[in-house]
Amino acid sequence: MPSLDVHEPGMPDLQFVLMVAALCTADLPSLNIPQALRATIFDRCWALAHSGPPPVNPKERVLDLRHGTETTLEALAVTIRTHLAEAGIVRLTWEHPPSEPTRTSTPEALPLIERLRQLYPEPPE
Repeated sequence: MPSLDVHEPGMPDLQFVLMVAALCTADLPSLNIPQALRATIFDRCWALAHSGPPPVNPKERVLDLRHGTETTLEALAVTIRTHLAEAGIVRLTWEHPPSEPTRTSTPEALPLIERLRQLYPEPPE
């Protein structure tokens, strides 16, 4: 079962924020964050990173942090950790098999992907 330590995630804050935001909007029934808290976390993060209200359409509930600052990123991470701590959640857990990519890679990215496959080959079945 995948899990993520809220205070020591083993990844940079940007990756942590995007991961938690994705989990909060993924509609995973096995995620140990109550649905209302998932919505609150996403909505508060949205308010920190965007102007205007958060989208209602689930497909549009994606944080775009490309124009954010280091201060914004830090505020997002603190917001997530604070809400989870208030709920007594120190480790996120969920059950979900890896999904297939939803987009095809651009031609420019293919050489890099091929090099990564050589460095990290798929395990034999």
